[in-house]
Amino acid sequence: MLGLALAALATVVWSGSFVTSRALHDSVPPVQHAFWRWVIALVAVAPFGARRAWRQRHLIRRHARFVLPASLLGVAVYNTLVNQAGLTTPAATMGMIMAASPVLMAVFERLGGARLGARRTAGLLTACAGVLLLTLGTRGGAGFSSGGLWMIAAACCFAGYSALLRRRPAELDGTAFLFTSFLVGAVLLLPAEAASLALQGGFRPTPGTVGPLLYVGVASSAVAFFAWNKAIALIGAARAGVVYYLQPVLVALLSWALLGETTGWPGMLAMALILGGVVLGAGSRR
Repeated sequence: MLGLALAALATVVWSGSFVTSRALHDSVPPVQHAFWRWVIALVAVAPFGARRAWRQRHLIRRHARFVLPASLLGVAVYNTLVNQAGLTTPAATMGMIMAASPVLMAVFERLGGARLGARRTAGLLTACAGVLLLTLGTRGGAGFSSGGLWMIAAACCFAGYSALLRRRPAELDGTAFLFTSFLVGAVLLLPAEAASLALQGGFRPTPGTVGPLLYVGVASSAVAFFAWNKAIALIGAARAGVVYYLQPVLVALLSWALLGETTGWPGMLAMALILGGVVLGAGSRR
């Protein structure tokens, strides 16, 4: 129950981050959005994780083959792709495409040795049909050549990150890992941040930009990632993914209430396909 509750908390908080990415698409460049998100998250987690990470520095160095890929996929790349998609893609569509990630989590677990089964295979195909409907250009959809592709890549990165969490060494403290992954992710983004500043210039710090960045840095990063990582450790990526299907509904409601975005009938059909695939693909065989 604790694992399911933590997965639900992360899902609810992350739903707001898609709306934030869309809201900042014309004021903060995607790479700078991602970079400052993790800098803020690093400051928020530092009082709890910096000392633990320092104490476990030799352990972290020993398990660099786990820490580096997890930081790259879950921190540096995933959120940058989401922000890039937000330039052209409605928040509700972004949430619907990301709803396919629980099925991808099941696929990655199969690659790791777990049995996939006919039910998860059917779920994978159903969810992929919904994603394809969105990316081919539904009303208000992503368009195959624009943000839909970025969101598909983001979903793959997040699923890979969630699958990797199952391999986190038991002796590595969760808070120490969280701090380290934020630090490594921010460092990996430094070259892209410098290039963005040189080519696009910086953004203007106003309440309309700083407030959303604080939300994604503290709530969507420090709080939500801690809750999700703990949920994965307790119940696994596939079971946590069952809760994740709530996200597209929450994103659609938030984008309608805060941004005035609406979802047409083709989008609703795509949502039904994706959610149906997730229920099939991430459900327990029991």
